[in-house]
Amino acid sequence: MTEPQRALPESTDAASASGADQPPRRAAAGVGGAGRFRWAVVWTALGTVIPGLGLWHAGRRALGSMVMGVFVALLLTAGYLATAGRDRILALATNVDVLQGVAIGLLALALVWVIVIAGSHLALRPADPTASQRVAGGILVSFLSLAVAAPLAVGAQYTYSTAQFVGTVFDDPTENPSAPGTPGTPAPTNPFGDKDRINVLVIGADSGTGRDIRLGLRADTVMVASIDVRTGASTLFSLPRQTARIPFPVDSPLHKYYPNGFYDGVDGGNENYFMNAMYNNIPARIPHDLLGKVKNLGAEVMKVGVGEALGLGKLDYYVIVNMDGFKSFINALGGVTLNVNYRIPIGGKTTEGVPPSGYIEPGPNQHLNGRLALWYARGRYGLTTGDYSRMERQRCVINAVVQQAQPQVVLTNFEKIASAGATTIETDIPRRVLPDLIELALKVKNTNLHSVVFQPGVAGWVSANPPWPAVQRRVQQALKETAEAESGKSSPSSSPSTPSSSPDGSSSPQPTKKSSGKSDDLSDSCAYHPAK
Repeated sequence: MTEPQRALPESTDAASASGADQPPRRAAAGVGGAGRFRWAVVWTALGTVIPGLGLWHAGRRALGSMVMGVFVALLLTAGYLATAGRDRILALATNVDVLQGVAIGLLALALVWVIVIAGSHLALRPADPTASQRVAGGILVSFLSLAVAAPLAVGAQYTYSTAQFVGTVFDDPTENPSAPGTPGTPAPTNPFGDKDRINVLVIGADSGTGRDIRLGLRADTVMVASIDVRTGASTLFSLPRQTARIPFPVDSPLHKYYPNGFYDGVDGGNENYFMNAMYNNIPARIPHDLLGKVKNLGAEVMKVGVGEALGLGKLDYYVIVNMDGFKSFINALGGVTLNVNYRIPIGGKTTEGVPPSGYIEPGPNQHLNGRLALWYARGRYGLTTGDYSRMERQRCVINAVVQQAQPQVVLTNFEKIASAGATTIETDIPRRVLPDLIELALKVKNTNLHSVVFQPGVAGWVSANPPWPAVQRRVQQALKETAEAESGKSSPSSSPSTPSSSPDGSSSPQPTKKSSGKSDDLSDSCAYHPAK
């Protein structure tokens, strides 16, 4: 019987020893546990700011150190990119493969970061948390995860949208080996080679909603933006859409088909030979490979012809924006602010006697949405100067977009802008020149745009038979005026359009006076000059 008696104290001692381990556990769920939970909250938050720190504090030293090492490496990479210069950042930001990789990387980073937050909290909280602590911990982890993951998810979406926009709108450089910036060629001091300026054909295309698809695209608006690559000084040249006899250079294959220009040889008023008919009519009459492998034969034809007409040579690039694209783009920007100097009709058909559905009334600094901005640029019902007055308004829209598209506005509405651009803008600008063009655009934004609208009274202009030598001299004069004005040597004077009352009491714009022969500074021409 003595053996069992001796066994009892041993059992008791074991029970006592076991009981000695219980108080700390109970404390973990009681008063001591509450204190530990509060510290768990603090270290979970710190581990969110510095990923891995919470794990390290919880005793997971190896895992925590590894996570912190990765975090530091990412910070160093970001710091390197931030100090690598704008050229390097722009090059990466316009590379589709890099953008797609960054989008995936941001999503992966968000997922890993959330896992680290949750893992840190689980390692830090009391071993046996109460129900209220579990709920509070879940709320904390959810809040911190959202705070981290949401910005990364937004960044991934923006990056992916950029990749889609760049990949859809701009050419792959391998398709245009002669483009500046092609891989394998040394980067020149001037990124545009030996060019002093870049000339871009801008076509406002009437191919949007409501137009018969069988009619194809109509070049409703034609402008050329000539940009000095060193200073960003820019001049817009607007040609009436009914311009006839667009010439082609002698060394162009097009000259064989149209030796006297785009002209039927009889009537300069034949609308099938107007400039806006070139886009559809010429490609239908020539071999598709006449100009080589090109993205858009109609646009390529216009680059050759319009460039020759203005004496600028073949234009470098084209950009086509259709009607729906214009509205979507302006809406994506949040609207545009313009001065309205006279009543501008909304809709209406003059030849059919269909009146406008309304008017944009005169007034300074009117904020217009996409629909109204479109009619600001297109409305002409009842205006005695019809196409010419709207050509002047169109350049004001371009000027307003350039001046008002502030970085914060673009970033806030970037996804909408990218979406609108990807579906409604076409261009032959190669991706590899985008960084240089963005740099150039920033220079343009710091200048005043200048403009010449060719209309009766300008360089002896007659749409049915334009005096091309005089036009080309006027172009060169305007480029010189712009350069001098932006260098501070002189300031082109301009006489902005002012409205007057027609006999029926409606307002009608008067053509801009050109007696001085000077180009217009759009900051003045597009200012508020109401009827007296």
